[in-house]
Formats: sequence, C-alpha cells, structure tokens
Amino acid sequence: MSSRDLILGRVRAALRDAPVVAEVPREYRQGGRAVDVEVLVDRLVDYKAEVHRVSSAEVVGAVAAIVGGEAAVLVPPGLPESWRPAGAFVDDDLAPDRIAAADAVLTAAAVAVAETGTIVLDASPDQGRRIITLLPDVHICVLRTDQVVAAVPDAVARLDPRRPLTWISGPSATSDIELNRVEGVHGPRHLHVLLVAD
Repeated sequence: MSSRDLILGRVRAALRDAPVVAEVPREYRQGGRAVDVEVLVDRLVDYKAEVHRVSSAEVVGAVAAIVGGEAAVLVPPGLPESWRPAGAFVDDDLAPDRIAAADAVLTAAAVAVAETGTIVLDASPDQGRRIITLLPDVHICVLRTDQVVAAVPDAVARLDPRRPLTWISGPSATSDIELNRVEGVHGPRHLHVLLVAD
C-alpha cells in the first residue's frame, strides 16, 4: 500500500460517520427593483454628505461655489473637460504630497446604491487612482442619476470585479471608540455629490 492510498484510506474512514452537510439556502435577494433616487439622497445626507442637484453644464459653477474660485482642484486624467474648473490640475502620477496639498478632488463615479447611500468608484479614467480620493480634504463626486441602482446586487452586476473598487458612504468616519461615530478621521472630511439628472 502506497502512502497516498494510506492517507486517502484514513480520510475516507474519518468521513464515514460524518454528518450529512445540510443544504445552504441560496434565496438571496436579487436585484432589479425600482430605483428611487430620493432614497439615495436621504442616505447620503444621513451620512453627512452634501448633495447638490445640478445639470452637467452647471458642474464647474457648483465646484467653484463649494471650494472657491482660487482653490487647487485635482482631477483624474479622464474627467470630461467640460466639468473641469479653470486651473484644475491633472493627476499624472503625482506624488502623494502633491495630491494631499490639493484643496479638493473632483471625480466621476461608476455606480451608486440608493439603499445604502454608497457611491462606488472603479478607477476608470474619469475617477482616477484610489489615492486621489483619499488624501484631499474635500471630495466632489459627479454622479449621474442613471448611475443610481436600487441595491447592492444591482451595483455588483454593473461592476467589473477585476477593477479596484472603492465604496464610499459619506465622508471619512470611524466608530472605533465605543461605537460613537466620528467624521473626518482618515480620508476626505467633506463629501459633496453633484447629482446630474440630464
């Protein structure tokens, strides 16, 4: 008898009296429910994000109103030109200290989940590297209403799991200390969502 046969024989013997594995219910909630953008807005506000309803032509003006006309706004390389405020500088593989020195970062989004108030970035060219949304104090995110889905299964169905995904639910926060929520601990202390309906 070989060592292989000996080992497999012992495994079979050990499993002989093992209980039958119960079938695991797979009745997970599926996607496809109706989208209610107002639910997303309520969740975002609850998470202390500020929501601004604008048209795509009003994005530049809204950014200026949030951060001021002289602010250093960082943008990813693929952000549409029409959304870029004057003087915005592009992340062309900037060093972390240059990114952290920006007054704000302006990005697009991949999808948003109404039920959880979560915005997902997938590092597409209009969203950029993850680091640019983590270091500046202010993150301004342009979100089209057609990117809003009802629940997480709907979002997962739209996303490519091979891409680096960043799930954002409001400004940075923690509840590490006695479960008391504290905003602004790590990452952007301010999240502004420009909700574009056109």
